[in-house]
Amino acid sequence: MSNFKELYTKEIKPSLMKKYNYESIMEVPKLEKIVINMGVGEAAHDSKFIEAAAKDLEAIAGQKPVITKARKSIAGFKLREGATIGAKVTLRGEKMYYFLEKLIKIALPRVRDFRGVSKTAFDGHGNYTLGIKEQLIFPEINYDNVLKIRGMDIVFVTTAKNNDEAKELLAGFGMPFRK
Repeated sequence: MSNFKELYTKEIKPSLMKKYNYESIMEVPKLEKIVINMGVGEAAHDSKFIEAAAKDLEAIAGQKPVITKARKSIAGFKLREGATIGAKVTLRGEKMYYFLEKLIKIALPRVRDFRGVSKTAFDGHGNYTLGIKEQLIFPEINYDNVLKIRGMDIVFVTTAKNNDEAKELLAGFGMPFRK
């Protein structure tokens, strides 16, 4: 069992229960899944970019990514329907907690000039989105093997009903929000 899952059951759950006066333990918000998405604009023209992105994503998440395709054509972006545009991974259960721990304890502290993550990136329904500028902050990525430095979006999907509950949940895990 990962440290973060234990932390959630032993400390975060009871503290949220007390703070928000839930009647049932099932009302307490929990982390449902983490989705990591890496958009690869150049993939439409060259398949080696998408392969490199997928390989990086697999190393970071420890799970094989799904290749995403464009749903509709957009002439302004020179994009055709069905063209490959990125890769994504959905983490649940143990892998999700291991990734969250790695992100908070190892990866985020490696960001240059890091002052914390934004407090306002919640969507109103208890989900949080975090943008990362480069994949090099993860220890699994070897700088010499990187084809192109690219960022990724990490979405934390929670069962919280509002932003405050979700923020409290993520803060409990030690998410470094800006002061």
